[in-house]
Parts: sequence; C-alpha cells; structure tokens
Amino acid sequence: MEATTYTTTMLKPVYTTPHPLAGDKVPLTVFDRATFDTFVPTVLAYPAPAPPDNRKLKAGLLSVVTAHPHLAGRLAVDDQGRVFLHLNNEGVLVVEVTVSGDMAAVLAGGVVPHDHFSGLYPTIPKVKLNRFECGGLVIGIISHHQVADGHSMSSFLTAWAAMVRAGDATSPFLDRAATAVPRMPPAPVSPHRPIEFNATCDGRSSSTSGYSVVPMNKIKNLKVSFTAEFVAELKARVAGGDGSGDGAARCSTFQCLLAHVWKKVTAARGLSSGDFTQVRVAVNCRSRANPPAPASFFGNMVLWAFPRLKVGDLLSSSYGGVVGVIRDAVARVDSEYIQSFVDFGAAASAEEDDGGEQRVAATAPPPPGTVMCPDMEVDSWLGFRFHQTDLGTGPPCAFVAPDLPVDGLMVFVPSAAAEGGVDVFIGLVEGHVEEFHKICYSLD
Repeated sequence: MEATTYTTTMLKPVYTTPHPLAGDKVPLTVFDRATFDTFVPTVLAYPAPAPPDNRKLKAGLLSVVTAHPHLAGRLAVDDQGRVFLHLNNEGVLVVEVTVSGDMAAVLAGGVVPHDHFSGLYPTIPKVKLNRFECGGLVIGIISHHQVADGHSMSSFLTAWAAMVRAGDATSPFLDRAATAVPRMPPAPVSPHRPIEFNATCDGRSSSTSGYSVVPMNKIKNLKVSFTAEFVAELKARVAGGDGSGDGAARCSTFQCLLAHVWKKVTAARGLSSGDFTQVRVAVNCRSRANPPAPASFFGNMVLWAFPRLKVGDLLSSSYGGVVGVIRDAVARVDSEYIQSFVDFGAAASAEEDDGGEQRVAATAPPPPGTVMCPDMEVDSWLGFRFHQTDLGTGPPCAFVAPDLPVDGLMVFVPSAAAEGGVDVFIGLVEGHVEEFHKICYSLD
C-alpha cells in the first residue's frame, strides 16, 4: 500500500453567531477522568462505487463539527495540573490520500498487524480519507477517549453521514456538567477509587495491575464472525430451549455472546479450575442515571461491571447461568451506583483543592503486550447502526479494528457483511490461538 498523493487541511468551523461554548475551558467530568487516557481509532471501508468526492465529505464534516465544538478543541492542562477541554476552535485535521493497490487486499482477513493499518488513520485527531485505485474508500478517524466515548463517536459518524447524504443531521446534547451533578453534600457509598481508577499505592491509576507484559508480536489479533443463526441458537440455549439453560427469560445478543466467548477463551487458556476469571464490561450509563441523560449526549458516560467466576464454575455452568452472572453484575451499575460515583468525583475534587488525597488521574491504558489472562475486557459497538453511516452509495462493507495489542481485549461490532451477525475482534496470546479456533463455534 503506497500513497501516490497526500494533502492536509485543517477544517475550522466559522460561526455567523458565536457558539455558546466558544472559548470555554470545560473541566473534565469524573466520567471523563475515569476513561482511558488514549486515542481511539475507527476505520470504515466503503466499496466502489465510492461515496461522494472529498469536497462533499469535507463540507458535511465541517457542518457536523460545527455542532460538536469539543472535537475542534484541544485537551490542555491548567496551572494546577488539571486537564480540561479548551473549546478554542483549533479545528479538525483532514488528511486526503490516494492509495495504490486494491482495497480488498488491504482489508483481507479483517484484522492485520498494527503497522499495516496505521497508515489508514492519522496519529493526531482526526480524519483521514484514503481513496484506492479500485474505487474504494477507507475512512480513518481517531479521537481522544476523554473527549467522547464510543456511543458518542458512533452518533457523530451517523450525523456526518446524514449531513453528506441528506443535508441535515440531529444536534447533540453538550452540557457535560449536567451529567455529573453531585448530591449536596456528596455521599459516595462505594469504594470508587480502586474500582474505576485502579489506583496503585503511589496514587497512579492503572488498568494493568498484576498482569504480565510480553513482546507485542506475541499477541495475535483475531476476528471471529458469528451468524444470525448461531446467535439465535445460542439464545435458545440460554432460555433453556434444549435443556441446557436455566430457564432465563430473554437475554441480549451481547450477553449471550459474551458468555460464549468468555467460556471458550477460558477453556483455550487451560486455566486451573480453582482460578478466578472476570470480565471488565463497559456499561453505558445514559439511560441508567437518575435523571437519565439524553441519548444524544456527546461526551463520556460509561462505567464498568465485573462479572467474576471460578474457572471450573464458568466452564461447567449452563449458558443461562453464565448470562445470569453477567446480567447481575451489569444490573449493579444502577442509578444509585452512578450517583455514588458522581459524588465520589465531587468529594475527591474538593479534597484535591484542599491539598488532601492524591489527585484522581485518568486511567492509563494497558501497554501493548499486556496479558490479561485469566481476565478479559469487552467493549460493545452493537448499538452502532452501520446502515446509518451510508454516505450516499450504501453502508460500509467493513468495520476494522486496527489493532488489539492486549491479550483478552475484545470489541463486539455488528457485522457489515451479514444482517444480524456479529463480528468479535479479540487479542489473544499466540499460545492460545489454535485451541480457541478449534472450539470457538462449538456450543458443547
């Protein structure tokens, strides 16, 4: 893959009337601070005939960024060392590239080594348009996680597509402070510092305490595709349709597949039956808070659930039993827990201002090569509707996870190729890959 032309543009919104948030220095909420301090890439591929020319794509992007001023701003640090979002309208970087070669060859296999895909997205925010000789288009987007979570970025992408396709898009809800209003006085009831921030003894936040690190080339990126028929059969088992479930009523596609993949990865790892294994599950708190936040809120509003079982219990339990453990863990992230987390953030900020407890810092992402065994972590993009990212010539043919350099890290996305199917991108240490491939489609 070789770039034959290369141009860059910094898109800066121009407002006839200043945006209400123009110039604001927006403090990070406790949700922003709890999320990973890292850039997150997204890659969407569109087959020939490609969407409209780049001028139309950039015009639509500019219109949507105008309504999302946080994306045109920059993260900064104040004189007290606190990170904030400066809505200074510095703009969105757009990189346009003409690429030799065939897009299908680049996308073959779904997941490929990091350095093969790194050219598809910029190393600083925000958008890269890769036009292939074959007529295909690959759009790479990268944004900082403290600016927005996956739900927000998927809403942004669908808004961009709607603007290009139809000339109109819905506006986001931008009041970050409204999503993190503490009680007065704050009254946290859960130990949030070690849970959401994984604070170590020296006050640093880390998601990797106790995990080993291996050379990055020892972690293999896999893509496993589950058909709608497989998902339906799995749901029937969870409901006890073949006698293997526990009579659970109904479960989500995500819960069923997570139970399945958790079982199969754990079996492939060959762990002792007495070991404990857990999954860190991202939970969207928008509808769970009291009052609920609008679905259109652009920012971060995610916490985590931690279903945990002994290896022997996980492997011997019915699918319905494992789904029940997952469901119970997620249910504990309720409105009271969310309010307690918000109260913790307010109390911690007050203590910091008074020179008390060490600052609650953003959580550092796992370094490349981290082996989370016996644990796992999952993020779900199953709410991301691919058909809504139609830029005018049809939806993308592929969503690509550029790199998962961490053993046990998973991303669930709806299949772009098969309606009702799910693609699971997962990183596994090389010694467990062969066994996982042998059993990943077995329901035994």
